[in-house]
Amino acid sequence: MTVQVIVIVVYLAIVAYLGYLGFRNTKNATDYLVGGRKINPMVMALSYGATFISTSAIVGFGGVAAQFGASLLWLTFANIFLGIFIAFVFFGKRTRRMGHNINAHTFPELMGKRYKSKFIQKFSGLVIFLFMPLYTAAVMIGASRFIETQLNINYDVALFAFSIIIAIYVFFGGLKGVMYSDAFQGTIMFVGMIILLFSVYNGLGGVTEAHIKLGELFANPEAAGMAMAPPGFAGWLNMPTGGSISAWIVISSLVMGVGIGVLAQPQLIVRFMTVKSDRELNRAIPIGGLFILMMTGVAFIVGPLSNVYFFEKFGMTAMAYAQSLGSGSGAIIPAFLNNFMPEWFSTVFLVVIIAAGMSTISSQFHAIGTAVGRDLFGSKKNDDKQNMLLSRIGMLVAIVVTILLAYLLPTIWNDSIAIATGLFFGICAAAFLPMYIGALYFKKISRKAAVTGMLTGFSASMLWMLFFHSKESAVIKLCDLIFGKSSLAPAGTIIAFIDPIVIALSLSIIVTIIAGKLIKSDLPEEHVEECFEGIGK
Repeated sequence: MTVQVIVIVVYLAIVAYLGYLGFRNTKNATDYLVGGRKINPMVMALSYGATFISTSAIVGFGGVAAQFGASLLWLTFANIFLGIFIAFVFFGKRTRRMGHNINAHTFPELMGKRYKSKFIQKFSGLVIFLFMPLYTAAVMIGASRFIETQLNINYDVALFAFSIIIAIYVFFGGLKGVMYSDAFQGTIMFVGMIILLFSVYNGLGGVTEAHIKLGELFANPEAAGMAMAPPGFAGWLNMPTGGSISAWIVISSLVMGVGIGVLAQPQLIVRFMTVKSDRELNRAIPIGGLFILMMTGVAFIVGPLSNVYFFEKFGMTAMAYAQSLGSGSGAIIPAFLNNFMPEWFSTVFLVVIIAAGMSTISSQFHAIGTAVGRDLFGSKKNDDKQNMLLSRIGMLVAIVVTILLAYLLPTIWNDSIAIATGLFFGICAAAFLPMYIGALYFKKISRKAAVTGMLTGFSASMLWMLFFHSKESAVIKLCDLIFGKSSLAPAGTIIAFIDPIVIALSLSIIVTIIAGKLIKSDLPEEHVEECFEGIGK
């Protein structure tokens, strides 16, 4: 315990110093919002990766992988291919150039200025302000649960202390402080996950032996009966049966929901505007790809393998063990590490989890604060100090709301970490992605087409969530209140398990394309040319 406290204090001292450096080097709104547009590519790549991968990926989705198996490795592929390669090559370069051309500092401001629409900017800012706290709370829950387990302290105490520490360095340091800290935290995460992977395989008898044991576990009728997965589960080493409930959950909610949703994450998009040239983005790609591979790949391997350990020691699978504790999948990884790994590693991985949580949450708090200070209430009449003050006030409000959600969500959803993460990623994809692609690639797309697609995607996502997708509708209970049942999906069908992103993003794309064809561009030609200056066809 003493060693853990010393290690954490040293870690926090380094983070505090990096936050101070950010504060000292933040002179104006450009510094505070986009790091002065001169961030080193290594720092940018690690910050992007550390912001992308959080405790919700390691703890939350690692626990889900323990339930559904290695099929979640398809999410790792999607994260690398879409979240790094496609995002940097096809989105990042154009975003960086366009942001510079029209002097945009946030994602809502980029879209608002590109389409000359205050409504788009304010609506996008409102979506971020209202829904990003859900995702932030998911990350905070994962980190606080792990701190609770490792330090043997009350969850509420862990939650409060963790959030206050993050709030302080984001409040003062701006994006520079956040990115400096992200790079440091990302390095810790990378090293910690390498140690975890080797330790788990070594403890289970090697790579081959570990996977043989996992395959045999599913063949064991007693163990298979405790898999705690919906119909269609075909073992921890296989994809679920095609068309089954398990398949729809894995493919639509997890792989598609998060894999596609990452392309429209405001807190990630803004990082493209922090470097000074396309060369920096190119240099960041291999670093980002390797980082994501180690973070999610290791989590999605360790999660399924934890079943072998739990069955050998307790006679039950990982999910069954978590439920015996009265918890959901989010408790699996902390319990596994606490029981399986040596005591010294618990200290190392505690810092990894704190780093993963802090790096993501700090970026989310920054994004929420700037959505308030720059997009919802910002004004050209305000000077830089006034706008930064508004951002900091918005951040404080977001912190309070997030803490409340982090306290309430575990009492509502057993799998709140994975659900809240997928929910926010899905809303962003449906509302923002077609409009974002249109802004970067189609000069003739109209303001009305962008607005129509954005509202369609957002509305469809909310309606499907509230009235059809059982994960949310059964808990929110609005459907039950109005119609007397938890979901409007026909009984005995898989409709209740189709993620909102499948329906909402499809509708948003279709509506944006149709509106783009029917409605002529209502933007001045000289403005469009200014946006695309220096951008290839």
